[in-house]
Amino acid sequence: MYKPDIGITPEDRIRQFAPLVKRIAYHFMTRVPASVDVNDLIQAGMIGLMEAAYNFDASQGAQFETYATQRVRGAMLDELRDADWMPRSSRKNLRNIENTIHKLEHRLGHAPTEQDIAREMGLPLADYQQMLDDARGYQLIHYEDNGDDGDNDQLDALKADHGSNPIDIVDDRGFHIGLVGAIDTLPEREKLVMALYYDEELNLKEIGEVLGVSESRVCQLHSQAVARLRTKLKDWLK
Repeated sequence: MYKPDIGITPEDRIRQFAPLVKRIAYHFMTRVPASVDVNDLIQAGMIGLMEAAYNFDASQGAQFETYATQRVRGAMLDELRDADWMPRSSRKNLRNIENTIHKLEHRLGHAPTEQDIAREMGLPLADYQQMLDDARGYQLIHYEDNGDDGDNDQLDALKADHGSNPIDIVDDRGFHIGLVGAIDTLPEREKLVMALYYDEELNLKEIGEVLGVSESRVCQLHSQAVARLRTKLKDWLK
């Protein structure tokens, strides 16, 4: 049962933290399929925020923002479970991209360009870029990287409280060191995309404005950066 702080009502909290819902929703957008409507995420997140506002117990010692963020993210994840996830064909295409990048890096001795990758795959550049665009939602760590080749929902990798899952990999100090080193090898534009998204927490539209490109192009750069990083981190992703 909700135990209000003096002078603070659930309605006050909802008004104050409504912008948080929108920020979280837009931050989700490179992690979900292009078919997902951000407004659906915002609506689900607002329901999560309302539940948080009415159930928050300040006597437990937690900050409301922390509690609300968990509830909002949880509500959005529940909403995403009803949406189509990345098709198997897209996952296969992305594995092919990773393998191609790995092969070219060894052959060329440096990070291959988009043109290099497309040429090696026998694709026109536009087709390769469309493949990257279709990969919105591509994750650095997949659930199946942890040894399960079944039909697990990749969204499980975003949840907390799993016993043996990709989160354990992220917690590994060696992985952190390897990830930092891998990011340093990215082409400058892709490195900037990752920094703006993960460090500055800008959404796709905002990153596009910084770079002077479309949201679709930001998605392409993000997907390609993730593919490069995965090739560098294979020892942790086996």
